[in-house]
Amino acid sequence: MNTQAPRSALARNLLLLMVLVGGGGAAAAYASVGPSRFWANWILWTLFLLTLGLGNLFLVALERLVGAHWSVPMRRVPERIASLVPLAVPLLLIALLGVPVLFPWTHAEAAHNPILVAKAPWLNMPFFVIRLVACAVAWLLFYRFYVGGSLKQDDSKDAAFTVRARKLAPPFMVMFFFTVTIVAFDWISGLEPEWYSDMFGVYLFAGTFLSGIAVMAQGVLALIRRGRLPDVKWKHYYNLGTLGLAFTVFYAYIGFAQYMLIWYANLPEEVVWFKHRIEGSWEPVALLLPLFSFFIPFFLLIGSAGKRSSKVMFIATLSILVGHFVDLYWLIFPTLGTPVFGWPELSMALLFLGLGFLQIRRAMGRGADMPVGDPLLIKGLEWQP
Repeated sequence: MNTQAPRSALARNLLLLMVLVGGGGAAAAYASVGPSRFWANWILWTLFLLTLGLGNLFLVALERLVGAHWSVPMRRVPERIASLVPLAVPLLLIALLGVPVLFPWTHAEAAHNPILVAKAPWLNMPFFVIRLVACAVAWLLFYRFYVGGSLKQDDSKDAAFTVRARKLAPPFMVMFFFTVTIVAFDWISGLEPEWYSDMFGVYLFAGTFLSGIAVMAQGVLALIRRGRLPDVKWKHYYNLGTLGLAFTVFYAYIGFAQYMLIWYANLPEEVVWFKHRIEGSWEPVALLLPLFSFFIPFFLLIGSAGKRSSKVMFIATLSILVGHFVDLYWLIFPTLGTPVFGWPELSMALLFLGLGFLQIRRAMGRGADMPVGDPLLIKGLEWQP
């Protein structure tokens, strides 16, 4: 008796239940705790899904750019996780309704603040919307090209698409760095617009890429456990562990460098941003960041044995994902005051996680589990470290 179909239907129904319960709780939260906390949660979870999707789209384009072979058998996983991008775009458009609630530069008193007046050519609602739409269009076009083209290649076996995909990778990289920087400045540092850091765009890029590696590893390991990637061995996901280790160090370096430079300069308009986030009730949250985002994955992945073990890889990459969420929470929620976590946050978690898993589950049903039309697949399967 085939039990796969009933299990699949049960999983879909549970995810739908999560969305319904979470959506009802989110609506109740808006009415009971106010719009500020509602929109802070909305932006937090939208950026979480968006960065995971963009991180995996970046991995797809990076493989094309460098001509990597080892990752080809696993590439369908990041292509599917990149489907979070078309999910996050409408959620981000809805978040525009929360901009007048959370962002001080939209308030009337901003006209009397000389810093915000100086930033008005950038921080104004029409230009803010234009930037968002331009970023969304770019993301969706590249998503359609890379993911849609790869799925079509399964049937067409068109080797020319592999060449076109590599040629388009450099423009994608330029677009990616600009749009991620815009997201960092507009949707995160824009919550406290008097503060500024030249490194903030790089910081969000590092977190986006690192979390993209982590969720890709989680997806690969999940398919291996289900027997859907029988030809993918430890030699393939070993390199994912190496990338995860490298960018764990890079992410920690960028975060520390940003803090160190601001601490050393000791300028009042800069240090106040960190002061709100490392003192008082936010201190325990700040301490969770290096624990989940650096220490746990670093010491698990530093040796070759950890990168060969699927269990160690699972724990290390799960820690990175938890750290990424804590990071976004630590960046966004101090604008509300003290840390809050209650039923409104749990409701939003159910809603967005349900939507995210439904989207990935839908993407998992499209195409083969490996890019069978890619002429480099055989080399990828035969690749030796």
